[in-house]
Amino acid sequence: MAKAIPRVGSRRNLRIGSRKSARRIPKGVIHVQASFNNTIVTVTDVRGRVVSWSSAGTCGFKGTRRGTPFAAQTAAASAIRTVVDQGMQRAEVMIKGPGLGRDAALRAIRRSGILLTFVRDVTPMPHNGCRPPKKRRV
Repeated sequence: MAKAIPRVGSRRNLRIGSRKSARRIPKGVIHVQASFNNTIVTVTDVRGRVVSWSSAGTCGFKGTRRGTPFAAQTAAASAIRTVVDQGMQRAEVMIKGPGLGRDAALRAIRRSGILLTFVRDVTPMPHNGCRPPKKRRV
């Protein structure tokens, strides 16, 4: 007969999904990744744990319409709606990428009623490039 495995841990009779709505977040970070093909909006707490996210693709836009400013605006509104219900009042905004949805997403975030502490552009910029390959034959 198989030996019973003892259950260890504090989450014995709690629902696993219950901890997600229990967190109240007064302050957070909103990350906007705006590429030419899509816009992804992620809302995290100050420690970097993802609370909510949305993209133009998950909002129902297909193909080239995902890169439009309206799709970015819809994605930002969708991601923020859930965290406003969880009590977020202040947020920092990090915008990355060259896409068309940058300004539209920021406009939607401002309209949502969250107070923005700062807005930062974190687009990676190459400086002096990467090292060239070594010469093949000397």
